Amino acid sequence: MSIKSFGAKIFAKHIRKKINQWANNPIKTQEKVFNKLILNARNTAFGKDHDFHTIKTHEDFVKKVPIRDYEELRPYVDRVVKGESDVLWPGKPVYFAKTSGTTSGVKYIPLTSDSMPTHIQAARNAILCYVAESGKAAFVDGKMIFLQGSPELVEKNGINLGRLSGIVAHYVPKYLQKNRLPSWETNCIDDWETKVDAIVEETVDENMTIISGIPPWVQMYFEKLKQKTGKPIGELFKNFELFIYGGVNYEPYKATFENLIGRKVASIELYPASEGFFAFQDKQNEKGMLLQLDSGMFYEFVKADEFFEGNPRRLTIKEVEIGVNYVMLISSNAGLWSYNIGDTVMFTSTSPYRLVVSGRIKHFISAFGEHVIGKEVEQAIQEAAEATGIMIKEFTVAPQINPDDSELPYHEWFVEFQENSADIKEFAIHIDNSLRKQNTYYDDLIVGNLLTTLKVRTVPKDGFNTYMKSIGKLGGQNKLPRLSNDRKIADSLTISIVK
Repeated sequence: MSIKSFGAKIFAKHIRKKINQWANNPIKTQEKVFNKLILNARNTAFGKDHDFHTIKTHEDFVKKVPIRDYEELRPYVDRVVKGESDVLWPGKPVYFAKTSGTTSGVKYIPLTSDSMPTHIQAARNAILCYVAESGKAAFVDGKMIFLQGSPELVEKNGINLGRLSGIVAHYVPKYLQKNRLPSWETNCIDDWETKVDAIVEETVDENMTIISGIPPWVQMYFEKLKQKTGKPIGELFKNFELFIYGGVNYEPYKATFENLIGRKVASIELYPASEGFFAFQDKQNEKGMLLQLDSGMFYEFVKADEFFEGNPRRLTIKEVEIGVNYVMLISSNAGLWSYNIGDTVMFTSTSPYRLVVSGRIKHFISAFGEHVIGKEVEQAIQEAAEATGIMIKEFTVAPQINPDDSELPYHEWFVEFQENSADIKEFAIHIDNSLRKQNTYYDDLIVGNLLTTLKVRTVPKDGFNTYMKSIGKLGGQNKLPRLSNDRKIADSLTISIVK
């Protein structure tokens, strides 16, 4: 055992103990975070505008601070971007994380000296929890890679600006610098396909032990490695032990990954975003990710089916229930206040608080009142894949409201399969049956002859990559929406890709 792996085991036990302290005292932990946030920000422009000096309780906070999304918070953010201090949080941010929004165009999410360390610590702690639980640490001596955006930053009014994954690349600890791949030069390549080819060349002969990234882009990397060497990834990288992922649900990809790897590999799910690092998987055999309650973020939750009503009730952590679909709001030491990050979550446990991401509040299908959500379509396609042995690469779903030939409306699934020999009809039946079991509204529409059963359209090989490239979102942290209530994506696929 190396000194590094021995040290990792000792450090992992220490960190696990610290995590247990706040995880086992969730309500008190969140109260401390709330009070500290209000105290620190009361003399900011936002704090003064919202009477922070009068806020003592969550009830006070609800009265003074409305729910906001980026567009609604933008007047304050624009002041920060122009270089003004003490607007949303004391001082100025150290970075802006640049993201692309569907309605707001480019978004500039502030990262402060208080919030930035939590991004780094959470990712580190996820790995250390795995070490503490499994007792395995030899992988720290091997090479590790995170498929990410470019680490190159630009300056905007004295503040560095870049993609979150690129910013985080500047914080790799010194003791891991020699383990990190790819090279800085390769990481800075803008074109994603060129970048992945370069990463393949740099890593193909290395002792890769940890591989991390969003599943569809890691899958592209694995496929290129297998095409180059003719070997399964698990044979090529004999000590590959840990796959770390976030951004999308891994389960629909799992069978394809295991086929590419050739054996099972442990995995850790993360829940990072530009707005904060919210949760990570702390136990291999527990469903859900541990909510970060001690990381400078105060959480509120609104039931998803009440969110678009006037003045919906905002719940604290002590009021949530298992299995309910919530919109998650955050107030943070980056200066975001009752901020709607756009995600919906469901708790799988309240002792400790673990959750899964169930979808996006704006990504659903309810063209006929069915309100199908991301979690339901992901579970349906996973069950269909397991029942048929069919492996999928990517998919998205949209309603077909006006079909040809006087046919009833239906849900249209666009699926790229790993192989072309898929039995589409059987696959579609399994998906439809799963959706009907999960969603009674969808089942009622089928029974009532208002909808006909869904249809699956085959997307040819690399079709989704072609689509993502056409809209400038290939690779990095970009994700294909699982479902839409309109046909913007569906019509683009129908016209240019689907055979």
